[in-house]
Amino acid sequence: MAEPLPTFPFRRSVFWAFTLIELLVVIAIIGILAALLLPVMTRAKVRAQTIGCLSNLKQMQLCFHLYVLDNNDSLPPNNFVYDIITDQPLDTGPSWCTNLAIFDTNAVGIQNGLLFQYNTAIGIYHCPADPSSVQDHSGKLLPFPRLRSYNMSQSINGLTYDGDIGLEIPHYAKTTAIRDPIPSSLIVFLDVHEQEIMDTEFGIPVAADWFDQGCWWDVPANRHGQGCNLSFADGHVEHWKWKTPRNVTVPRGSVQPVAANEWDDYNRLESGFVQNFP
Repeated sequence: MAEPLPTFPFRRSVFWAFTLIELLVVIAIIGILAALLLPVMTRAKVRAQTIGCLSNLKQMQLCFHLYVLDNNDSLPPNNFVYDIITDQPLDTGPSWCTNLAIFDTNAVGIQNGLLFQYNTAIGIYHCPADPSSVQDHSGKLLPFPRLRSYNMSQSINGLTYDGDIGLEIPHYAKTTAIRDPIPSSLIVFLDVHEQEIMDTEFGIPVAADWFDQGCWWDVPANRHGQGCNLSFADGHVEHWKWKTPRNVTVPRGSVQPVAANEWDDYNRLESGFVQNFP
């Protein structure tokens, strides 16, 4: 005869739960940790974007030098200048790039540029910290990121004659002509403010007797922790921290008066441009 199975006394399960006070303590701890970590993560993101942007400029600067080597020391033409008032180009000659940053949804202007053959990665023309999107000619924003964030300095084989303002723009056409500023100080590419960028040439008044002295023609970027990234004719790149954040207070295509607290930044940038014809 089989023996009966042993029986066990009934045990009631016990379920543990947080009290309201314990839950509030946990939430408070999570909030404190988030407050501590988020600034660190934000700074890390800004730093990563800055490094990515500098890498882009370094690669573009390499394309610049390869062009010079292939073209008997001649600097890449920088002739694509656009008039937003008339919505027409002022000069459409050969250029390192003919992309209209705020309008173009395709890469033709970059691909037809004289530097594209040396690096066919479209991404190097766009700053990873640039959040802007393209728009149509009526001003309607489109759901496409812009393709380009960088301009080339007017000092690099720029527009020879600007009929709109009636003067010639000082520039170098060959690397052997570069004297003042010296190659390590002469700006080539720079990150441009997303509310200002349009054509592919970055301009700034240089001669003391020019009527726009004391104004920004174009405005450098301010998206890298209140700073901007630049490349120079000797091949190196730099990150510049501005003393005063860059703001755009006039419509695109209009000159921007230099604020009283911006002069140190303005003079620093202007010093990287050719002041007079060689």
